[in-house]
Amino acid sequence: MEYEAVIGLEVHVQLNTRSKMFTRVGTGFGQPPNTLTDPVVLGLPGALPVMNRDAIEKSIKVGLLLGCKIAEVCKWDRKNYFYPDMPKNYQISQFDQPICEGGEVEIEMPGENPAKMGAHRMVELTRIHLEEDVGKLTHYEQDSLVDYNRAGSPLLEIVSEPDMHSPDEVFAYLTSLRNSLVAAGISACDMEKGQLRCDANISVRPKGTTALGTKVEIKNLNTISGVRNGVEYEIRRQIRAIEEGTEIIQETRRWNPEQKYTTPMRTKEMAHDYRYFPDPDLMPVKIDEAWIDRVAKELPEKPFDKQRRYQEEMNLPYSATSSLCGDHLLCAYFEEATALAKSPTKTANWVVNDLLRELSQANKVDEFAEESNEAITPQSCPVSPQSLAELINLIEDGKLTNNVAKELFPEMFATGKTVSDLIKEKGLDQKSDDGEIEGICADAIANDSDAAEKFRGGKEGAINALKGAVMKATRGQANPKVVDETLRRLLS
Repeated sequence: MEYEAVIGLEVHVQLNTRSKMFTRVGTGFGQPPNTLTDPVVLGLPGALPVMNRDAIEKSIKVGLLLGCKIAEVCKWDRKNYFYPDMPKNYQISQFDQPICEGGEVEIEMPGENPAKMGAHRMVELTRIHLEEDVGKLTHYEQDSLVDYNRAGSPLLEIVSEPDMHSPDEVFAYLTSLRNSLVAAGISACDMEKGQLRCDANISVRPKGTTALGTKVEIKNLNTISGVRNGVEYEIRRQIRAIEEGTEIIQETRRWNPEQKYTTPMRTKEMAHDYRYFPDPDLMPVKIDEAWIDRVAKELPEKPFDKQRRYQEEMNLPYSATSSLCGDHLLCAYFEEATALAKSPTKTANWVVNDLLRELSQANKVDEFAEESNEAITPQSCPVSPQSLAELINLIEDGKLTNNVAKELFPEMFATGKTVSDLIKEKGLDQKSDDGEIEGICADAIANDSDAAEKFRGGKEGAINALKGAVMKATRGQANPKVVDETLRRLLS
């Protein structure tokens, strides 16, 4: 029997606000444990919460970005549970009146022809609600330590419908969602820093049926690839259990990324287990159309919309736009360079091939280094958009060969020198003097009479051997167009 997986995701995104959700104490990562706290975070008697307006505006922005219905009124609820990560024994969240409802995330369908932008679909969302984050527990052999630095930080929970059916769709969904949120300035979405966390709800059913199977939730998924691997394992486990006649129980399981399997964590709680009730210390939030309109004006272009625009307006290939549009900083660099360069296509190729290669090499983590350096971005790298545009224009004008440019680019990246500086230093000004080039072409024909005769006999490709000899003799400095014209004239 064939089975179908049904998958829904709960994605938690830490908003990049300066202060926490209900207090003015600052947010941050990497600070000494338990230093970003105050009486509100610690739940001390008499401490009262005050809402963070910036967090609410960022939540509205996410809702508009993902096509949600923004609530006219949303309210705050207490989610009650007893656990060390929340010292006041309840979390302020939203239950029956969330800030956003509905919405969708566009994904690229796995397995489809990537050159077809039509091979996309929308994954439906259920809701998005705003809440406060909890502390972080670190478990040791005999002890567990708790750090409340992230407790109280604004946390947006994006809940999808059970609308995905494969690990690859899950990967595409998370990648697309992350790209959109980073581009909009909502969050850095760094999973290693806990800024984006994901729980996956998975069930399986016989293919062709509509009833949902028993749902199992997986936690401890701390990379996008880890989410895909955990979902893939859990699908196999559930299918195997069904075929062996073992009952699947509704539970929460922990993913082990080293051993690549899930283990039982606890039986799954239901909503009534949390005894939700309205928070008596916080008033509901009213969101009018004027507020929504003001936030809507700040929305950036969506990554897939940008990709379609690049293809339609600049005639860029899908492969190049796919590499560009996943990184909003790379897009900004490309747009600045292409505004000055004569060829958008060549600019895109240099950015996604040569620039990305050098950035990747420069940002490789040295496992023996005492501390890691801050990552080099397209904006902070030694090759400015203006410098790249100059290099491309020299190639387009026939003043620099592509091969020489490829040799110079790594040095431009390493030193910050412009292509003009390096050309002068190395004496690489392109030779376009007809008389000088004609003599070198004549020598190439005399030294390779076999290639010359083949060309005269109708073999067009034979001229490439002669071109290669001329370029070698001029150390790549001869103007390729002049070389081609001169060889053809001499051979005729």
